[in-house]
Amino acid sequence: MSETPVSRQSAPLRKLGFLTIGLFDEADPRAGHEATLKLIELGEQLGFDSTWVRHRHLQYGISSPVAVLAAASQRTRHIELGTAVIPLGWENPLRLAEDLATVDILSGGRLNPGVSVGPPMHYDRVRRSLYPDTADAEDFSYTRVRRLLDLVRGEPASDVEGIEGFEQFSRRVQPHSPGLAARMWYGAGSLGSARWAGEQGMNLLTSSVVKAEESTDFTDIQLSHIRTFRAHHPDGERARVSQGLVVIPTDTATPTQRARYEEYAQQRTPRTAAPQGPARMMFAPDLVGPSELIAERLLENAAFGEVDEVAFALPFTFASADYAQILTDMATRLGPALGWHPGR
Repeated sequence: MSETPVSRQSAPLRKLGFLTIGLFDEADPRAGHEATLKLIELGEQLGFDSTWVRHRHLQYGISSPVAVLAAASQRTRHIELGTAVIPLGWENPLRLAEDLATVDILSGGRLNPGVSVGPPMHYDRVRRSLYPDTADAEDFSYTRVRRLLDLVRGEPASDVEGIEGFEQFSRRVQPHSPGLAARMWYGAGSLGSARWAGEQGMNLLTSSVVKAEESTDFTDIQLSHIRTFRAHHPDGERARVSQGLVVIPTDTATPTQRARYEEYAQQRTPRTAAPQGPARMMFAPDLVGPSELIAERLLENAAFGEVDEVAFALPFTFASADYAQILTDMATRLGPALGWHPGR
Protein backbone atom coordinates (compact mmCIF):
# COMPACT_ATOMS: atom_id res chain seq x y z
CA MET A 1 0.00 0.00 0.00
CA SER A 2 1.10 3.59 -0.65
CA GLU A 3 2.74 5.51 2.18
CA THR A 4 1.05 8.79 1.16
CA PRO A 5 -2.44 8.32 -0.27
CA VAL A 6 -4.18 11.28 -1.83
CA SER A 7 -5.78 13.63 0.70
CA ARG A 8 -9.47 13.08 1.43
CA GLN A 9 -11.83 15.87 0.49
CA SER A 10 -12.62 17.94 3.56
CA ALA A 11 -16.02 17.14 5.07
CA PRO A 12 -18.10 18.83 7.79
CA LEU A 13 -17.06 17.98 11.31
CA ARG A 14 -18.98 14.85 12.27
CA LYS A 15 -18.01 14.30 15.93
CA LEU A 16 -17.19 17.00 18.46
CA GLY A 17 -15.43 15.97 21.66
CA PHE A 18 -13.41 17.53 24.47
CA LEU A 19 -10.54 16.38 26.67
CA THR A 20 -9.95 17.27 30.33
CA ILE A 21 -7.18 16.44 32.80
CA GLY A 22 -9.46 16.54 35.86
CA LEU A 23 -7.25 18.41 38.32
CA PHE A 24 -7.98 18.36 42.06
CA ASP A 25 -6.71 19.81 45.33
CA GLU A 26 -4.88 17.27 47.47
CA ALA A 27 -6.69 18.63 50.52
CA ASP A 28 -10.11 18.04 48.91
CA PRO A 29 -9.82 15.52 46.06
CA ARG A 30 -13.54 14.75 45.99
CA ALA A 31 -14.40 18.28 44.88
CA GLY A 32 -12.08 18.06 41.88
CA HIS A 33 -13.40 14.67 40.79
CA GLU A 34 -16.97 15.88 41.22
CA ALA A 35 -16.18 18.93 39.08
CA THR A 36 -14.92 16.63 36.31
CA LEU A 37 -18.14 14.60 36.44
CA LYS A 38 -20.25 17.76 36.29
CA LEU A 39 -18.21 18.91 33.29
CA ILE A 40 -18.98 15.63 31.53
CA GLU A 41 -22.67 16.06 32.34
CA LEU A 42 -22.54 19.57 30.86
CA GLY A 43 -20.88 18.18 27.75
CA GLU A 44 -23.76 15.79 27.24
CA GLN A 45 -26.31 18.56 27.78
CA LEU A 46 -24.56 20.65 25.12
CA GLY A 47 -24.67 17.77 22.65
CA PHE A 48 -20.99 16.83 22.54
CA ASP A 49 -20.40 13.44 20.96
CA SER A 50 -17.52 12.46 23.24
CA THR A 51 -15.58 13.36 26.34
CA TRP A 52 -12.06 12.17 27.10
CA VAL A 53 -10.03 12.16 30.32
CA ARG A 54 -6.30 12.26 30.66
CA HIS A 55 -4.32 9.89 32.85
CA ARG A 56 -1.89 11.08 35.52
CA HIS A 57 0.03 8.99 38.09
CA LEU A 58 1.48 10.42 41.31
CA GLN A 59 0.12 13.85 40.31
CA TYR A 60 -2.98 15.88 41.12
CA GLY A 61 -4.95 14.74 38.09
CA ILE A 62 -7.09 11.68 37.33
CA SER A 63 -5.08 8.57 38.18
CA SER A 64 -7.96 6.14 37.60
CA PRO A 65 -9.86 7.30 34.50
CA VAL A 66 -11.69 3.99 34.17
CA ALA A 67 -13.19 4.47 37.63
CA VAL A 68 -14.11 8.09 36.86
CA LEU A 69 -15.75 7.05 33.59
CA ALA A 70 -17.65 4.30 35.41
CA ALA A 71 -19.19 7.03 37.55
CA ALA A 72 -19.79 9.19 34.46
CA SER A 73 -21.55 6.30 32.74
CA GLN A 74 -24.24 6.41 35.41
CA ARG A 75 -24.79 10.17 35.09
CA THR A 76 -25.02 10.28 31.29
CA ARG A 77 -26.88 8.39 28.58
CA HIS A 78 -25.47 9.33 25.19
CA ILE A 79 -22.02 10.92 25.28
CA GLU A 80 -19.12 8.59 24.45
CA LEU A 81 -16.51 8.19 27.20
CA GLY A 82 -12.83 7.98 26.31
CA THR A 83 -9.34 7.82 27.81
CA ALA A 84 -6.56 9.83 26.18
CA VAL A 85 -4.52 7.98 27.04
CA ILE A 86 -3.87 5.12 29.48
CA PRO A 87 -0.09 4.50 29.59
CA LEU A 88 0.06 0.71 29.62
CA GLY A 89 3.41 0.64 31.38
CA TRP A 90 1.44 1.16 34.59
CA GLU A 91 -1.13 -1.54 33.85
CA ASN A 92 -1.66 -5.29 33.87
CA PRO A 93 -3.36 -5.92 30.49
CA LEU A 94 -5.61 -8.71 31.80
CA ARG A 95 -6.91 -6.67 34.74
CA LEU A 96 -7.32 -3.62 32.56
CA ALA A 97 -9.28 -5.65 30.01
CA GLU A 98 -11.69 -6.68 32.77
CA ASP A 99 -12.15 -3.10 33.93
CA LEU A 100 -12.65 -1.75 30.41
CA ALA A 101 -15.22 -4.39 29.53
CA THR A 102 -17.08 -3.79 32.80
CA VAL A 103 -17.36 -0.04 32.20
CA ASP A 104 -18.31 -0.59 28.57
CA ILE A 105 -21.17 -2.85 29.68
CA LEU A 106 -22.28 -0.33 32.32
CA SER A 107 -22.21 2.52 29.80
CA GLY A 108 -24.18 0.66 27.15
CA GLY A 109 -21.25 0.42 24.75
CA ARG A 110 -19.98 4.00 24.98
CA LEU A 111 -16.39 3.44 26.13
CA ASN A 112 -13.49 4.49 23.87
CA PRO A 113 -10.24 3.37 25.54
CA GLY A 114 -7.14 5.15 24.27
CA VAL A 115 -3.78 3.64 25.21
CA SER A 116 -0.05 4.08 24.65
CA VAL A 117 3.13 2.19 25.52
CA GLY A 118 6.61 2.91 26.83
CA PRO A 119 8.24 2.84 30.27
CA PRO A 120 6.34 4.68 33.02
CA MET A 121 7.37 8.28 33.58
CA HIS A 122 10.25 8.52 36.09
CA TYR A 123 10.55 4.75 35.95
CA ASP A 124 13.90 4.66 37.79
CA ARG A 125 12.21 6.32 40.75
CA VAL A 126 8.91 4.44 40.75
CA ARG A 127 9.95 0.93 39.68
CA ARG A 128 10.42 -0.35 43.25
CA SER A 129 6.85 0.55 44.12
CA LEU A 130 5.29 -0.44 40.80
CA TYR A 131 7.16 -3.66 39.95
CA PRO A 132 9.32 -4.55 43.00
CA ASP A 133 10.05 -8.09 41.81
CA THR A 134 9.81 -7.84 38.02
CA ALA A 135 11.07 -4.33 37.12
CA ASP A 136 13.86 -5.60 34.86
CA ALA A 137 11.64 -8.18 33.16
CA GLU A 138 8.67 -5.96 32.29
CA ASP A 139 8.02 -5.52 28.56
CA PHE A 140 6.97 -1.97 27.68
CA SER A 141 6.85 -2.55 23.92
CA TYR A 142 3.88 -2.84 21.56
CA THR A 143 3.54 -6.41 22.81
CA ARG A 144 1.76 -5.00 25.84
CA VAL A 145 -0.88 -3.41 23.60
CA ARG A 146 -1.31 -6.60 21.60
CA ARG A 147 -1.91 -8.54 24.82
CA LEU A 148 -4.63 -6.07 25.78
CA LEU A 149 -6.21 -6.17 22.32
CA ASP A 150 -6.27 -9.98 22.29
CA LEU A 151 -7.94 -10.09 25.70
CA VAL A 152 -10.51 -7.42 24.78
CA ARG A 153 -11.28 -9.34 21.58
CA GLY A 154 -12.02 -12.47 23.58
CA GLU A 155 -8.88 -14.52 23.04
CA PRO A 156 -8.26 -17.13 25.78
CA ALA A 157 -6.68 -15.87 28.98
CA SER A 158 -6.59 -19.30 30.63
CA ASP A 159 -7.13 -22.98 29.87
CA VAL A 160 -9.47 -23.33 32.84
CA GLU A 161 -13.10 -23.63 31.79
CA GLY A 162 -16.29 -25.13 33.12
CA ILE A 163 -17.45 -26.11 36.59
CA GLU A 164 -15.10 -26.65 39.52
CA GLY A 165 -17.02 -27.42 42.68
CA PHE A 166 -19.57 -24.64 43.02
CA GLU A 167 -17.79 -22.16 40.73
CA GLN A 168 -17.87 -21.68 36.97
CA PHE A 169 -14.82 -20.50 35.04
CA SER A 170 -14.36 -18.88 31.63
CA ARG A 171 -11.35 -19.12 29.33
CA ARG A 172 -11.75 -15.47 28.30
CA VAL A 173 -12.06 -12.19 30.16
CA GLN A 174 -15.50 -11.60 31.67
CA PRO A 175 -17.58 -9.70 31.07
CA HIS A 176 -16.96 -9.78 27.35
CA SER A 177 -18.15 -6.72 25.44
CA PRO A 178 -18.22 -7.63 21.73
CA GLY A 179 -18.12 -4.08 20.35
CA LEU A 180 -15.30 -2.80 22.54
CA ALA A 181 -12.42 -3.99 20.36
CA ALA A 182 -13.58 -1.74 17.50
CA ARG A 183 -13.42 1.25 19.86
CA MET A 184 -9.80 0.82 20.96
CA TRP A 185 -7.58 3.84 20.18
CA TYR A 186 -3.84 4.34 20.11
CA GLY A 187 -2.23 7.66 21.05
CA ALA A 188 0.54 8.04 18.49
CA GLY A 189 3.17 10.76 18.48
CA SER A 190 5.61 9.31 15.95
CA LEU A 191 5.43 8.06 12.38
CA GLY A 192 6.31 4.52 13.46
CA SER A 193 3.59 4.37 16.10
CA ALA A 194 1.01 5.75 13.66
CA ARG A 195 1.93 3.04 11.15
CA TRP A 196 1.83 0.34 13.85
CA ALA A 197 -1.61 1.45 15.05
CA GLY A 198 -2.89 1.22 11.51
CA GLU A 199 -1.48 -2.27 11.05
CA GLN A 200 -3.27 -3.38 14.22
CA GLY A 201 -6.62 -2.05 13.00
CA MET A 202 -6.90 0.40 15.91
CA ASN A 203 -8.27 3.95 15.80
CA LEU A 204 -5.79 6.85 15.94
CA LEU A 205 -5.61 9.64 18.50
CA THR A 206 -3.35 12.46 17.36
CA SER A 207 -2.83 15.35 19.75
CA SER A 208 -1.05 18.68 20.05
CA VAL A 209 2.28 16.90 20.60
CA VAL A 210 4.25 15.01 17.94
CA LYS A 211 7.84 13.91 17.42
CA ALA A 212 9.86 15.97 14.91
CA GLU A 213 11.35 13.23 12.75
CA GLU A 214 10.87 14.05 9.08
CA SER A 215 10.08 17.77 9.48
CA THR A 216 9.91 20.64 11.97
CA ASP A 217 6.52 21.83 10.77
CA PHE A 218 3.85 20.55 13.17
CA THR A 219 1.04 20.35 10.63
CA ASP A 220 3.20 18.55 8.08
CA ILE A 221 4.24 16.00 10.72
CA GLN A 222 0.68 15.38 11.89
CA LEU A 223 -0.54 15.07 8.31
CA SER A 224 2.09 12.44 7.54
CA HIS A 225 1.04 10.47 10.65
CA ILE A 226 -2.62 10.46 9.61
CA ARG A 227 -1.89 9.43 6.05
CA THR A 228 0.59 6.74 7.04
CA PHE A 229 -1.88 5.36 9.57
CA ARG A 230 -4.61 5.05 6.97
CA ALA A 231 -2.23 3.64 4.37
CA HIS A 232 -1.59 0.67 6.68
CA HIS A 233 -5.07 0.28 8.17
CA PRO A 234 -7.43 -2.44 6.86
CA ASP A 235 -10.17 0.21 6.49
CA GLY A 236 -7.95 2.60 4.53
CA GLU A 237 -9.50 6.05 4.16
CA ARG A 238 -12.42 5.04 6.39
CA ALA A 239 -10.13 4.42 9.38
CA ARG A 240 -11.05 6.66 12.32
CA VAL A 241 -8.73 9.49 13.37
CA SER A 242 -9.41 12.06 16.08
CA GLN A 243 -7.42 15.29 16.29
CA GLY A 244 -6.87 16.89 19.69
CA LEU A 245 -5.59 20.47 19.62
CA VAL A 246 -5.88 22.99 22.46
CA VAL A 247 -8.78 25.24 21.41
CA ILE A 248 -10.15 28.14 23.49
CA PRO A 249 -13.08 30.07 21.97
CA THR A 250 -13.71 33.44 23.60
CA ASP A 251 -17.09 34.48 22.14
CA THR A 252 -18.90 34.81 25.49
CA ALA A 253 -15.83 35.13 27.69
CA THR A 254 -15.53 38.10 30.02
CA PRO A 255 -12.62 40.52 29.49
CA THR A 256 -10.91 38.96 32.50
CA GLN A 257 -11.30 35.47 31.07
CA ARG A 258 -10.03 36.53 27.65
CA ALA A 259 -6.95 38.11 29.19
CA ARG A 260 -6.24 34.97 31.20
CA TYR A 261 -6.68 32.72 28.17
CA GLU A 262 -4.39 34.86 26.02
CA GLU A 263 -1.73 34.96 28.72
CA TYR A 264 -1.92 31.16 29.07
CA ALA A 265 -1.35 30.70 25.34
CA GLN A 266 1.46 33.27 25.20
CA GLN A 267 3.34 31.50 27.98
CA ARG A 268 3.16 28.26 26.00
CA THR A 269 3.97 29.73 22.57
CA PRO A 270 7.81 29.63 22.79
CA ARG A 271 7.78 25.82 22.91
CA THR A 272 6.05 25.71 19.51
CA ALA A 273 8.94 27.38 17.67
CA ALA A 274 11.34 24.42 17.56
CA PRO A 275 11.67 20.77 18.66
CA GLN A 276 11.96 20.38 22.42
CA GLY A 277 14.36 18.11 24.32
CA PRO A 278 16.26 14.98 23.30
CA ALA A 279 13.04 13.40 21.96
CA ARG A 280 12.53 16.43 19.64
CA MET A 281 8.91 16.93 20.57
CA MET A 282 6.90 19.51 18.63
CA PHE A 283 3.91 21.33 20.13
CA ALA A 284 1.03 22.88 18.24
CA PRO A 285 0.14 26.50 19.07
CA ASP A 286 -2.96 26.93 21.21
CA LEU A 287 -5.90 28.41 19.28
CA VAL A 288 -7.48 31.30 21.22
CA GLY A 289 -10.06 33.79 19.98
CA PRO A 290 -13.57 34.13 18.54
CA SER A 291 -15.00 30.93 17.08
CA GLU A 292 -15.12 32.41 13.59
CA LEU A 293 -11.37 33.06 13.68
CA ILE A 294 -10.55 29.64 15.15
CA ALA A 295 -12.71 27.96 12.51
CA GLU A 296 -10.83 29.79 9.74
CA ARG A 297 -7.49 28.63 11.13
CA LEU A 298 -8.66 25.04 11.47
CA LEU A 299 -10.10 24.94 7.97
CA GLU A 300 -6.72 26.13 6.67
CA ASN A 301 -4.98 23.34 8.62
CA ALA A 302 -4.14 20.45 6.27
CA ALA A 303 -4.22 17.85 9.05
CA PHE A 304 -7.65 19.03 10.22
CA GLY A 305 -8.85 18.58 6.64
CA GLU A 306 -8.10 14.85 6.96
CA VAL A 307 -10.37 14.22 9.98
CA ASP A 308 -14.07 14.46 10.72
CA GLU A 309 -13.88 14.09 14.50
CA VAL A 310 -11.99 16.01 17.17
CA ALA A 311 -11.37 15.96 20.91
CA PHE A 312 -10.38 19.54 21.63
CA ALA A 313 -8.16 19.72 24.73
CA LEU A 314 -9.13 22.01 27.59
CA PRO A 315 -6.29 23.95 29.28
CA PHE A 316 -5.00 22.37 32.47
CA THR A 317 -5.41 25.04 35.12
CA PHE A 318 -8.63 26.98 34.53
CA ALA A 319 -11.66 27.26 36.81
CA SER A 320 -14.97 25.42 36.39
CA ALA A 321 -16.69 28.60 35.15
CA ASP A 322 -14.01 28.97 32.48
CA TYR A 323 -14.52 25.41 31.28
CA ALA A 324 -18.29 25.91 31.16
CA GLN A 325 -17.88 29.02 29.00
CA ILE A 326 -15.36 27.31 26.69
CA LEU A 327 -17.52 24.21 26.22
CA THR A 328 -20.64 26.27 25.62
CA ASP A 329 -18.90 28.33 22.94
CA MET A 330 -17.47 25.17 21.38
CA ALA A 331 -20.89 23.54 21.11
CA THR A 332 -22.96 26.56 20.14
CA ARG A 333 -20.53 28.56 17.98
CA LEU A 334 -17.31 26.79 16.99
CA GLY A 335 -18.87 23.42 16.21
CA PRO A 336 -21.53 24.87 13.88
CA ALA A 337 -18.86 27.03 12.19
CA LEU A 338 -17.07 23.78 11.33
CA GLY A 339 -20.24 22.15 9.99
CA TRP A 340 -21.04 20.18 13.15
CA HIS A 341 -24.52 19.77 14.58
CA PRO A 342 -25.57 17.79 17.69
CA GLY A 343 -26.75 14.33 16.84
CA ARG A 344 -25.17 14.31 13.40
